[in-house]
Amino acid sequence: MPLSIFGFRALWSPWFLLFIILGMALYLIVSTKMRHRFKDTHPITKKQIFFFMTGMILLYVVKGSPVDLLGHILFSMHMVQMAVLLLIVAPLIMMGIPNWMWKKVFDVKIIDKLFRFFTKPVLSLLLFSGMFSFYHLPLVLDNVKMSLILHSIFTITLFFAAIFLWWPIINTLEGQPKLHGLKKIGYVILSAILITPACSLIIFVDVPVYETYQSGEAWLKAMALCVPASTLSGLSGLGISGPELFTNMPTLVDQQLGGIIMKIIQELVYVGVLGSIFIKWYKEEQENADEITAKALLERQRLTMHG
Repeated sequence: MPLSIFGFRALWSPWFLLFIILGMALYLIVSTKMRHRFKDTHPITKKQIFFFMTGMILLYVVKGSPVDLLGHILFSMHMVQMAVLLLIVAPLIMMGIPNWMWKKVFDVKIIDKLFRFFTKPVLSLLLFSGMFSFYHLPLVLDNVKMSLILHSIFTITLFFAAIFLWWPIINTLEGQPKLHGLKKIGYVILSAILITPACSLIIFVDVPVYETYQSGEAWLKAMALCVPASTLSGLSGLGISGPELFTNMPTLVDQQLGGIIMKIIQELVYVGVLGSIFIKWYKEEQENADEITAKALLERQRLTMHG
């Protein structure tokens, strides 16, 4: 059965599209036309504009396009949404915001204090992996997907947890929590390890565990999050009772595929990040090789004199 039966509003989320367009326009206006109104600013780069715009477009794709509707029908598509939103969209938008904008945000003391607390490396790792794992417990996910309020709260909270996770790696602001060299590499590797148990349980469980992705009342309640009530009531006469009408994939296979997709996307993103970190670290080491050698020689001379 085609997805078009759910209607234009459910497929394309026009209000969310308007929000995305306004967000992109505001970003461009503030970073260019209105920049002179702020102190200590600098011209935004093409790379930053590319990062921000790409992040916003991907945000619409995973939360406003038919991908979002499919995420309520197929668990595997839900995991694509999660992976792209948390591991790609969050860091892209963050890298697109110049430091002078971040400074204006941190001028609000409560925001500055919250960021300093939640972006401590150990806490940010535990918060993100814990939130992600908790969210995908069957009892939790099923209840969240049947409540618009809970779904909004969990999605926004997870997105902020992702921002806190990426901040020690991405940020270049003085005085903000950050990692360097090997510590940064270890942080990324540990993040990959901490999220593995949740993905493994989803992949290796031998029965479908999510009610909202099986036939029945729970699935219809979950669909109400992205399909207007008037549309759903109009479709009730068509005998629509579950996701099996839109896919030939068995529920268990779909569930296991979701865990595999999440892990694959995570590994690809993290390999790219590790490669970038290592190259940058290597270049810094090469550029400061003479200084490092001089320091090592001075330290050796000092030890020899004391010896």
